[in-house]
Amino acid sequence: MVTKELVKNILNTKYEDIPAEVIEHAKKSFYNWMGVAIGASRHESVDMVLAVANEVNKEADVNILGREEKVDILMAALINGMSSHIFDYDDTHLDTIHHPSGPVAPVVLALGQKYNLTGEQIIHAFTLGCEVELRIANAVYPSHYQLGYHITSSTGVFGAAVAAGILLDLNETELTYALGIAGTQSFGLREMFGTMTKPFHPGKAAQNGLLAALMAKQGFTSSEQVIEAKRGFANVYAPESNLEEVNTNWGKTWEIYKNSFKPYACGIVLHPAIDACIHFGKKYKVEEVEKINLYVNQYVLELTGKPTPKTGLEGKFSIYHTGSVAFLYGDAGESEYKDEIVNSAEVVAFREKINPVIDENIPEESVKGVITLKNGETEEIYIERATGSVENPMTLEALTAKFNKLVEPILGTEKSATIKSVILTIENENNLNQLLNQTV
Repeated sequence: MVTKELVKNILNTKYEDIPAEVIEHAKKSFYNWMGVAIGASRHESVDMVLAVANEVNKEADVNILGREEKVDILMAALINGMSSHIFDYDDTHLDTIHHPSGPVAPVVLALGQKYNLTGEQIIHAFTLGCEVELRIANAVYPSHYQLGYHITSSTGVFGAAVAAGILLDLNETELTYALGIAGTQSFGLREMFGTMTKPFHPGKAAQNGLLAALMAKQGFTSSEQVIEAKRGFANVYAPESNLEEVNTNWGKTWEIYKNSFKPYACGIVLHPAIDACIHFGKKYKVEEVEKINLYVNQYVLELTGKPTPKTGLEGKFSIYHTGSVAFLYGDAGESEYKDEIVNSAEVVAFREKINPVIDENIPEESVKGVITLKNGETEEIYIERATGSVENPMTLEALTAKFNKLVEPILGTEKSATIKSVILTIENENNLNQLLNQTV
C-alpha cells in the first residue's frame, strides 16, 4: 500500500542517506524561508493572529521570528508559517506551484526549540518533510490544483506531519496514523488568493501537521491508507492522480532539489513577464510606449488576471500591476507591492498599456513579450526560464542580498549575518539557541 510503503521509506532514510548536495539545497531553502518569515513578521495580519494567541491560555515558550512575543508550539507553527508566505516571496517547486518550506520549517523550528534538538536533527526532518509533501503533490497535480485547492497547504500538511513525526520519534504505526490525521485536516482554497487567508494556509498546514503528530504520539488512531484509499486523499481531492509518484525512486531522486528561490515578491508564474518588462523598461521611456503584449499560458492569466487591484496582496496576483512596476521601477520586490504603489496614479495609468494574451503554445514558465511604440516600432523578447528558476537560479550571493534586504531593517546587519552563518552550517549545531537568539 502507498501510505505504508511511504512510512517505511521515511523511517529508513537517515541523515547520512541524504546526498550532500540535497542537504546544501535544503539549507538554502531553510535560509530563504527564515528571511521571508522575518521580513513579514511585523505585518498587520501577524498582529491579528498574535492577538488571538494572547487569548489562549497555554504555555508560551516558543519564539515568533522577528518578534519579542512567545507562544506555544502550535501557535508558533501557525504564525511563523503564515508570516513566511505573506510576501509571496518564499521558495517554489515549479512543477507543482508548491511552496514547500512554509508548512515544514515552522514545525522543525518549534520542536527544535521546545525539545533542545540538534541542527542535524532539524535539517534531516525538514528535508524529508519537504520531500514527502512534494511527492504527494506530484501525484495529484495538476487536477487537484485545477479543482481549486491550494496545494501548498493541502499537501503541505503531510510534510509537516512527517517532519514532526521524525522529531517526536514516532514509530511506524504512529507515523502512519499521523499521516491519516494530517490528511483529514487537508484544506486550502485558491479563492483566497490575494487576501490574508492565502498566507494563513501554510501556517495552518504546519499547525495541523504538528497537531497530527502530537496526537499520534499519544496513540490516537486513524486510517492506515489515507493517501490511496477509495475515500482517501487522492481519490477525494484529485479527479486524476498517479500514486506511483509518491514512492518511485525514493532516495534516488529528490524533489526538494528542484526547489527554486524567488527574486520577485509575487507568484512565480509572473516572473517571466517581470523579466520581459524589466528588459523593456531599461530601453524605453513611458511616453514612448503604446502597449506591451505579454503572451502567456492560460494558466498564468487564470492565476494573475486581476485587472484593477486595490491592495498589495491583490497586486501580487495581477499581471497588469506586476508588468507595470517591472517596467517603471525595474523590480518587483516587496516595495513594489505596497498599497500606495498599487494605487499610485503612475502605476494605474501604465496598467492600461499591459495587455496579456493567451497562447497555449507557450509553457507556464515562459512568456513572449512584444512592445509596440507610439511610432509603430516593435520589439519582441522571449523569456524561456525566468530569473530564479531551477534552470536560471539565484546565486547564494543574490539570495543573501534578498535575505539582508528583508531582515536587516528588523534585526540589524550583525544578526542577519549570524543567521546565515548558522543556517548554512546548521548540521554542526548542538541546539538552536544561537540561531534563535538572533531572530528577535
